[in-house]
Amino acid sequence: MLAVFMGTPPFAVPTLEALHRRGHSIASVITQPDRPAGRGQKLTPPPVKVKALELDLPVYQPEKIRTPEALEHLRKIAPEIIVVVGYGQIIPQTIIDLPRYGIVNVHSSLLPKYRGAAPINWAIANGETQTGVTTMRIEKRLDAGDMLLKRETAIGPAETAPQLAERLAPIGAELLIETLEGLAAGAITPEKQNEAEATYAPILKREDGRIDWQRPAPEIFNRIRGFDPWPGAYTSFRGKRLHVRRVCPLSGESLPPGAVSIRSGFRAGCGAGTALQLQELQLEGKQRILADDFVRGYRPAENEVLGETPT
Repeated sequence: MLAVFMGTPPFAVPTLEALHRRGHSIASVITQPDRPAGRGQKLTPPPVKVKALELDLPVYQPEKIRTPEALEHLRKIAPEIIVVVGYGQIIPQTIIDLPRYGIVNVHSSLLPKYRGAAPINWAIANGETQTGVTTMRIEKRLDAGDMLLKRETAIGPAETAPQLAERLAPIGAELLIETLEGLAAGAITPEKQNEAEATYAPILKREDGRIDWQRPAPEIFNRIRGFDPWPGAYTSFRGKRLHVRRVCPLSGESLPPGAVSIRSGFRAGCGAGTALQLQELQLEGKQRILADDFVRGYRPAENEVLGETPT
């Protein structure tokens, strides 16, 4: 098929590679503009651009996909299919209507659950044990188009968002190739989503990472896994932000929520009579360290309380 690929993050790279490897003619790779990144704010290309250049594919980086110039770029190509994987902008109807086979999106959840920008993060944060990838037709409403194919996988009990994304990305690439072959052969019957079962995974905000010590330990543990690496899970310690990077949930503890104990490792009380064994921490402006090193260096007092981060 004559294809246009639209994507930006690392999750999209395996799908681009699979399209190229299977011989689809990729007339344009559309991705977000280069952005400043890192401490030096150096202008950095998105991962999809880096891979496209390695594959000697043409790259187009409009600031906004809704512009007349972007529409004209696509009209000149007249693609049979547009593939979207984490592009990062809403696709207008004028572009949706262009390709013969429509626009196929690779979405990292089992739709209609977890529509939106952060399905991997919220699936883990909410304690889901199963997730997967869905290929779907893009329509005007967010992630509400007809489903094409699905592939399911279990979420590991300690799996983090980056780890799950790394596993789902090649699954999505395989599913996309299978979807394109099925569409070309007329072998796929699109399935409408059940609106009554729809849930949402909004873009993450910094405040999502603030730890509420009244929650039971398993809930906090899931949010730590789901919000890795950003916004992370954080509290405060002696007026400074403290990122809680790695923990193990415990039960049968009598510590008040947020209170710490150093008698048997480094523990913090949570809601419902539970606690967390703190394993890796990172104080504001410092390196990530093991909890034992934190205790030796900062000497938290028995029953000292971890509190809200100052704004």
